[in-house]
Amino acid sequence: MERRGTSRFPLREGVRYRLLNYKGDRASGSGSTLNMGSGGILFTTEDLLPVGRSVELSVDWPAQLNGNCPLKFVAVGRVVRSEPGQAAVRIERYEFKTRGKPVAEATAALATPV
Repeated sequence: MERRGTSRFPLREGVRYRLLNYKGDRASGSGSTLNMGSGGILFTTEDLLPVGRSVELSVDWPAQLNGNCPLKFVAVGRVVRSEPGQAAVRIERYEFKTRGKPVAEATAALATPV
């Protein structure tokens, strides 16, 4: 039986995570999203994340603002399921932020004479 109230969509993008208010050995890491919906995100992890803990996620968003500004999806939520190599987070709040220019593009801009 499906427990989710919202649909999930396959999405493979880079994700960085950071446990909030956590004093353990590994409070942050990276992985990639496996699927995502308005209610939550399933993603790969480097470590086993503690269920019930608040976590901040930063996902490289596949669309760009005005066709040239990379975006990231930043969400805060709670770990609702965790197993070695992956975790599911229920989203409590989110926002879109700009990622800035890719490093190669920024470096080329610095090297270009004015």
